[in-house]
Amino acid sequence: MIFGYARVSKKDQNLELQIDALKKYGVEEIYHEKMTGTKTDRSELEQLLKILRKGDKVVVYKLDRISRSTKHLIELVEFFEKKEIDFISIQDNIDTSSPIGRFIFRMIASIAELERDIIRERTIDGLAAARARGRKGGRPFTDKKIKEKALNMYKSEQFTLKEIRDMTGVASSTIYSWLYSWLKQENTEDL
Repeated sequence: MIFGYARVSKKDQNLELQIDALKKYGVEEIYHEKMTGTKTDRSELEQLLKILRKGDKVVVYKLDRISRSTKHLIELVEFFEKKEIDFISIQDNIDTSSPIGRFIFRMIASIAELERDIIRERTIDGLAAARARGRKGGRPFTDKKIKEKALNMYKSEQFTLKEIRDMTGVASSTIYSWLYSWLKQENTEDL
């Protein structure tokens, strides 16, 4: 059986272009969803993967419609190969039912993996160079006096969180983190 999978990232986007292309290709059943590709819990894709059997085909409009990353795409194609399922990407002209299609897919995946490795190496080298110049990574350090001021303002019960934030210049999330730590410490000391 020929299955199709279509996805758009936003609720207000339209699936019609992908669905029309899948129908034109001869897809018999289409699974579709409106969800960002970075989400791991895509229920329609999960349902599709559960029903696939040896000899089936999975067709997508473009590679980025089915996978959230190169690694995920490679994992999917390895899953398809293991179950003897062909994978076709219409726009990318990839069809893993042929030796040339499998070769082209692996070549594209290898180039993408190489690109990811190069970016990782550049990042590591850049961080090392910054450390050598005395720079530290991570969040900027907040002066202990500012933290004490914020906590004292909170304890006085005379200031709102917005006022504390405006007067100290510290983000609400950071203040909440300090308050949580302080309250946790207070409760531990009471025991």
